[in-house]
Amino acid sequence: MAGPIALVGSGEYTDAMFDVDKHLLDGRPRRYVQIPTAAAPEGDGSLNHWISLGRRHAEKLDAEPVPLVVRTREDAEDPAFVEQLTAEAPGLIYFSGGNPLYVTETFRDTKLWAAIVQLWENGTALAGCSAGAMAFGGWVPDIRHPTKAGAPGLGLVPGLRVLPHFDKFLGRMPNLMLRPLLRPREGMRIVGIDEDTALVGDGHEWTVWGRSQVWLLDDGHRQGIPSGSAVTL
Repeated sequence: MAGPIALVGSGEYTDAMFDVDKHLLDGRPRRYVQIPTAAAPEGDGSLNHWISLGRRHAEKLDAEPVPLVVRTREDAEDPAFVEQLTAEAPGLIYFSGGNPLYVTETFRDTKLWAAIVQLWENGTALAGCSAGAMAFGGWVPDIRHPTKAGAPGLGLVPGLRVLPHFDKFLGRMPNLMLRPLLRPREGMRIVGIDEDTALVGDGHEWTVWGRSQVWLLDDGHRQGIPSGSAVTL
């Protein structure tokens, strides 16, 4: 049976998301694989920041932190990284934030992504925060350059297009300004996820966790789904 998926608006490795990560790890091996690839374009300083933050967070959860420092597509095709991932079954694999298009292009159709999907299908929990959440969807819009088209996502949740940090950035914009990011794509729903908030589920049935809301964006309308609510997507 496939493990749960968490799509997180922001707050990876912070106390705001402690309960979400605890839920994802409950009943699973206490091995917490942390993938900071989305921050790789920012350099080693940014990667080291996420690695350090992830270690401290895992220790609070009484879990073993396993940083999987994949910088390039070549790394994602390297059997050594696959071996590091699969040496012992992880309970949770987590993609942290940064550049969503970079992490998508780095992992798409690689040996490492295939291994991650197989582990998830066998029960490992998967989480993506901000860029990671966007990459899991069917399409990754270019939030930094909204007039550009974006690119196909990794397709873990192919029916969703995720917009993180929604309350801080995008939620304050009128729909007219958001229009480039809201272009309809057949078979996909657009979901805005507020900061310190997560959508946790099986790809179809979801529950909102955290301090704020998840937003369904359809035909120029916004429907807020508050924390604690269930939603089918």
